[in-house]
Amino acid sequence: MDTMIWLILLVVFLLIEAATVGMISLWFAGGALAAMITALVGGKLWLQAVIFAVVSAILLTALRPLAKRLFTPKLTPTNVDSVIGREGLVTVAIDNLSAAGTVKLGAMEWSARSTEGTPIPVGERVRVDKVEGVKVFVTPVCVGANK
Repeated sequence: MDTMIWLILLVVFLLIEAATVGMISLWFAGGALAAMITALVGGKLWLQAVIFAVVSAILLTALRPLAKRLFTPKLTPTNVDSVIGREGLVTVAIDNLSAAGTVKLGAMEWSARSTEGTPIPVGERVRVDKVEGVKVFVTPVCVGANK
């Protein structure tokens, strides 16, 4: 009877893990497997519970950090991410009200809007604050100021 309970718990923990992918219940499934093996060899219920708790705790504390490090995808910055913080030159006056403005960043031209909402004239140096879609949001760079 004890074996069946541990088998049910093992399946439940694996189903929860499959549904959530949180790498938490997987370790309890390992504890349930160890407790089920203990039940199969005739271990008492209290021993099964202790084995479940100890094995689950060991697996959780020892293997979860390693598994998270191995299976968590590493985010690589895209080209768009490299634009943020760069300085450019306004080539078409930026006016948020008329939805106009272009900035040259390196060799590329971007549609631009003012982060602060104020118009920015042609020839002004600007810094990119954020990117939304194909538009950069910029603020004027004060000449001589260290930002």
